Amino acid sequence: MSWSELARFVADVEADLALQRALKHCRSRKELILAARRLGYRITRIDLQRAWQEEQLENERKAQG
Repeated sequence: MSWSELARFVADVEADLALQRALKHCRSRKELILAARRLGYRITRIDLQRAWQEEQLENERKAQG
């Protein structure tokens, strides 16, 4: 499941400065996905879209109190 791959990818990037530096040059979602795949993570555009939507919903919930 690629959703679990996205979670693993995020956790790994948060913990690894070398990965952070390697991904700093990504300027689009497409570049980020391609870089992640080159690093061995199987994430998709849908995973990123879903994560973004969930983040937006969480921000709205927090704003509503």
